[in-house]
Amino acid sequence: MGKSDTRARIRGAAAVLFRRHGYSATGLKRIAAEADAPFGSIYHFFPGGKQQLAEDMIRTSGAEYGRMVLALLDSVPDPAESLVNAFDAAADDLAGADYADACPIGTVALEVASSNEVLRVATAEVFEEWVGAATGWFGRWVAEPKTAQSLAYSMVMMLEGAFMLSRAARDPEPLRVAGRSMAELLRTAVAQGGED
Repeated sequence: MGKSDTRARIRGAAAVLFRRHGYSATGLKRIAAEADAPFGSIYHFFPGGKQQLAEDMIRTSGAEYGRMVLALLDSVPDPAESLVNAFDAAADDLAGADYADACPIGTVALEVASSNEVLRVATAEVFEEWVGAATGWFGRWVAEPKTAQSLAYSMVMMLEGAFMLSRAARDPEPLRVAGRSMAELLRTAVAQGGED
């Protein structure tokens, strides 16, 4: 087991714990225990401690999640059906995880928005990357860039809001409704020629 394995285990444990419990409720000792790593190894890999580890988690997990969502959207040829499929997959995954694992950065983003500027900036930048990538995806179906961006913002907002509602209710239906709503928004934009 090499150093990169230990770093990967720490990152993986931190990602799960921050996603499920938030920043404040996740201690470094618990991360070390979950990663089966010596406590000091966290500071070896992340000299800035918990904040640096959380920022790393936000940026790496956020980028991975963004790529996964785009791949999912590209897995079905019809864009409206693709949106329904992607939200249904999120609903199935959330229910399969017993409503514990939703957005990899959402829990932390809500918690740190007014209390930790470094982490707030990291989550804001990841969300903006998602909107940018989704704007490009929607731009394949609607010609007007502002409409593509509006659809992208709507998708991210619906996904995040639906995750929150689904987790609170322990019911995947809000995610399924959000997917159908996004599909309808896209169909309307395409029918109107993508104009705002």
